[in-house]
Order: sequence, then C-alpha cells, then structure tokens
Amino acid sequence: MDMQAVSAIQKYAASRPATEPDAGKPSLGTAFGGFAMDFAQTLAHSEATAKASMIGGADPHALVQALAQTELAVEAAVTVRNKVVEAYQEILRMPV
Repeated sequence: MDMQAVSAIQKYAASRPATEPDAGKPSLGTAFGGFAMDFAQTLAHSEATAKASMIGGADPHALVQALAQTELAVEAAVTVRNKVVEAYQEILRMPV
C-alpha cells in the first residue's frame, strides 16, 4: 500500500468526527424549549412571591428581587422576539 494512501485514510478518519453531529450539544429547538421553560418558571415564581406579599407572607426584599428577575426575563424574551421578527422580515425581502 502506498504511504500517501495510508496518510489520506488517516487524515480522513481524523476529520470525519468534525463533520458528524455532536450528540452532546442540545439542538436549537431544545435550547428554545429550555428558554421557554425557564421564562415560565420565572414568571410563576414572581407571581407566587407577589401573592405571598399581598397576604403578608413574603419579605418586601424578596418581592423586589422577584420583580427584577421577571423584568429581566421579559426584556430578554422581547429581545429574542424582535431578532426573530427581524430575521423573518429579512428573509421575506430576499429575491426569489
């Protein structure tokens, strides 16, 4: 067998894993699903804290912290939504 052929086979075998999908990485759909679940949990936690503070069962500091976390989550969701809408509009502007 020629040395160049052996070298080519070894290089192919070394580069092949780089082209295969990574099973350890979450897919884009899984990442968005996780983001949505975290968002919903943040909103639910904030709502529970707000209800508890209305009946006197929660610390005012905890209420302010929960509201701040909710504000950040909503701002992040709005930013993601705006980027998705912007990308969709850009796709619509593409000539066919």
